[in-house]
Amino acid sequence: MLRVGLTGGIGSGKSTVATRLAEHGAVVIDSDRIAREVVEPGTDGLAEVVAEFGEDVLTSDGRLDRPALAGAVFGDDSARARLNAILHPRIAARTGELVAAAEAGAVVVHDVPLLVENRLAPGYHLVVVVDAPVEVRLHRLAERGMSEVDARARIAAQATEEQRRPVADVWLDNGGARDEVLAATDALWADELVRFESDVRLRRPGDPGRPRVLAHDDGWPARAARAIARLRLAAGGSARRVDHIGSTAVPGLAGVDVVDLMVTVDAPADVDVVAARIADAGFPATAEEPVWSDRVHAGADPVRYTRVHVCVADSPGWWLALAVPAWLAADPAAAVGYAELKRTIAASHPDATDYALAKRPWFAEAADAARGWARTTGWRP
Repeated sequence: MLRVGLTGGIGSGKSTVATRLAEHGAVVIDSDRIAREVVEPGTDGLAEVVAEFGEDVLTSDGRLDRPALAGAVFGDDSARARLNAILHPRIAARTGELVAAAEAGAVVVHDVPLLVENRLAPGYHLVVVVDAPVEVRLHRLAERGMSEVDARARIAAQATEEQRRPVADVWLDNGGARDEVLAATDALWADELVRFESDVRLRRPGDPGRPRVLAHDDGWPARAARAIARLRLAAGGSARRVDHIGSTAVPGLAGVDVVDLMVTVDAPADVDVVAARIADAGFPATAEEPVWSDRVHAGADPVRYTRVHVCVADSPGWWLALAVPAWLAADPAAAVGYAELKRTIAASHPDATDYALAKRPWFAEAADAARGWARTTGWRP
């Protein structure tokens, strides 16, 4: 089962994307719809809301008066917290029921307006954000009968574009014609989601493809941060730390489009525990033979390749994995030399495994250089 988080601000057109994914066969779970279900007349959810906020939050026919409730909690953090304490457990329980009912091979799309605000992104294999310019959103909301004042207030109360960008694995711009976002959604389904689901289910690592050395991508750190958050959640307390390592962790350094991460555990007995947990979370083991780490895994995402090393703390390989990127970041000449070497090797080694093997002599020299640099500067992990 593939878990996809879908989010976007009010008026962004998120429902358009959700509907299209459902047409392709995705199981769409709408958190707003569930939020309404748990306070339908006769539910204990509605009874508890009334007990907390009074009869004034009911309409004349006994249904929840949403504008009245919104007015009761708007601008009042304590009241909003009390409301959330009533609603969130019920919404979570119903969501869990719907996920459990989905077939093993399903693509489950969880439509969550407040995914960013509630910090839910690490719980999904992939997060899709739908966005549109504010003026476009205001126009759409006006067509729904919402005043500009109310629309701007709703937009201001939600996460900003700057807050959504870092958690987005996929960013869908819905500021243009409807056909454009539908075409982008079709491509997302065909080119990524279908393959991603089977990779997760079959525990099949992604394919790094032919090594091509690219200019440094400023998006690599954010991509690493998203994977780190997922790995931390999956590993739980068995991981001491998770770090971004390798070339993509060095500012300005050219590299192959592979994000390398390291999960640190305290003892050898923890390696198998963490390896099993991250495999279940979409980071299956690879056939790659570990050189300095204890296990090598890779993300199942067919588009964004992530390699994950599981390593015991304070081992020689663990130290070097952290020290070499730090040394390269501090020594621009060494970084430039390494980038040139990678380009040369990539040109003559089209296979990813052969490319990695051909770089090993450089790493032996880099280890000595990094140790000397650490002694001189006093650097420690």
